[in-house]
Amino acid sequence: MIVIFSVTLPVFAFIATGALAARLELLGAEATNVLNKFVVYLALPALLFDATARIRWVDIAHPGFFVAFGGGMALTFLAGAMFSRAGGARLADQSIQALGASFSNVGLMGIPLCRLALGEESLIPAAIATILTASVLFGCAIAVIESDVQAGQNVRHTLFSILKTLARNPLLLAPVGGAIFAASGLPVPDALANFTKLLSSAATPCALVALGLFLAERSAAFEPGVIGRLVALKLLAQPAITALLVFTITDLPPVWAKTAVLMSALPTGTGPFILSKLYGRETLSATGAILVSTLASFATVTGLLAWLALPSHL
Repeated sequence: MIVIFSVTLPVFAFIATGALAARLELLGAEATNVLNKFVVYLALPALLFDATARIRWVDIAHPGFFVAFGGGMALTFLAGAMFSRAGGARLADQSIQALGASFSNVGLMGIPLCRLALGEESLIPAAIATILTASVLFGCAIAVIESDVQAGQNVRHTLFSILKTLARNPLLLAPVGGAIFAASGLPVPDALANFTKLLSSAATPCALVALGLFLAERSAAFEPGVIGRLVALKLLAQPAITALLVFTITDLPPVWAKTAVLMSALPTGTGPFILSKLYGRETLSATGAILVSTLASFATVTGLLAWLALPSHL
């Protein structure tokens, strides 16, 4: 429980800091949008570049990890989208809600929690899970949203607009650049490494402070049914699907298997909130999923860690 508390408390502390700053009117009316844009265009791309540029491809020769973690994430995303569609939401809103059901808090909670609970050996699979979440899943969500935003145009124009938007998106360009750097085998220059490390360290704190600012500025209530569904998918369905894939169809080393399940069981990260603010859609469901899932994860992640500590399931 102490391990969970040590990595979860900062999440609430940053959100509370943003809320307090809004109540005291310290940062101005545009602070939420400015902080969110800083995360989208500067801090988060630096984090993604740094993560991908440092991976040694010989260390990731475990395709089962991609199948298990990526499959659990994809199936949960699709389930979230289907439930949202059944409720009459348009495609862009379906994508943001589905992201709220499947986007793990890999940055602020995932990597520190893996290090504390599973040791240094878990950092490589944790980094891969971070890239799959923050790059691949994020990119798919953006593509779906853009296809809705561009609806009404002819197919050729729509595809061109989507590709143009994706090609200019720093959240996709940064990991591609990092992957190219890693594939070249060249070490990251110290100056560049220090720059990206300093800039990327601001990504999660700024996103959470922006979330607190938004919450303090809005009086509208969350929809309990929507939030409950998203939290159930995130904390229960996603780790269950991932565990099923890990322990039935893959032959992963124990640390890699446990990391896949643990990273999938994390509460919702800031990704859905970032996109909801960027596109002006589903912000309340995104913020509600983050807050409620983070609080509920005290119980669910603690239980999962106790189960992973048992030797009989591996």
